Amino acid sequence: MDALIIAAGFGSRLRDVSDSKPLTPIAGVPLLELGVRQAKAAGVKRVVVVTGHEAERIEAALPAISERVGIPVVSQRVDDWSKPNGWSVMAGAEVIDGNYLLMMSDHIFSAPILTALAQQHGPDRGVTLAVDYRCDNPLVDPDDATWVKLDERGFIRAIGKTIPEYDAVDCGAFLATPELAAAIRGAIAEGKAGSLSEGMQRLADAGRAATLDIGTAWWLDVDDPRAHELAEAQAPRELPEIYG
Repeated sequence: MDALIIAAGFGSRLRDVSDSKPLTPIAGVPLLELGVRQAKAAGVKRVVVVTGHEAERIEAALPAISERVGIPVVSQRVDDWSKPNGWSVMAGAEVIDGNYLLMMSDHIFSAPILTALAQQHGPDRGVTLAVDYRCDNPLVDPDDATWVKLDERGFIRAIGKTIPEYDAVDCGAFLATPELAAAIRGAIAEGKAGSLSEGMQRLADAGRAATLDIGTAWWLDVDDPRAHELAEAQAPRELPEIYG
């Protein structure tokens, strides 16, 4: 199975720390490399990195990351990185066959999350999203979080940053099938901008968007200086398979 890591955006909120969010070091290891290492630990055999902003710089770093981690790491550019992140998903999915782990380059996870997520295949779903029921998790930035409302099956009913009611927070890790990119294309055809959440909502409306409850497992969206400081302090302890 492949993993798809989105690393195309500008990363404006982390500019005070680093001029390249995907290459920002966390206790000496670049965020992007953390993602590749975590994907490999979950059973991934190849990683596709979608690039956009500063594509040349990020692509130049991939061979060394690939050599250090020990799996192929290849790039796929999105045509316009200023568009919503669903366009990056579609670009990466073009070079992947079958199901894949979908990750954001600025999200890091304790090992059980991705390991469990990689096993969530099933004919009843077009995507499975890792979710955290701890809506008051102090590591979550409520002003930037994507929230999830669930139905009685634990499938997604609604997803977005501004939905009025929610049960969980989106952790930024997915087991995607080819249905996800198709759903984003369908949302764009309906006049939407092309965000990942819009594609997810389309699958939710069809009853095809499942979730994985991460329980008490650790994860962090390293999106601003506060989160970077937390990552520097906590990642070496929470990710012993990488820092041990």
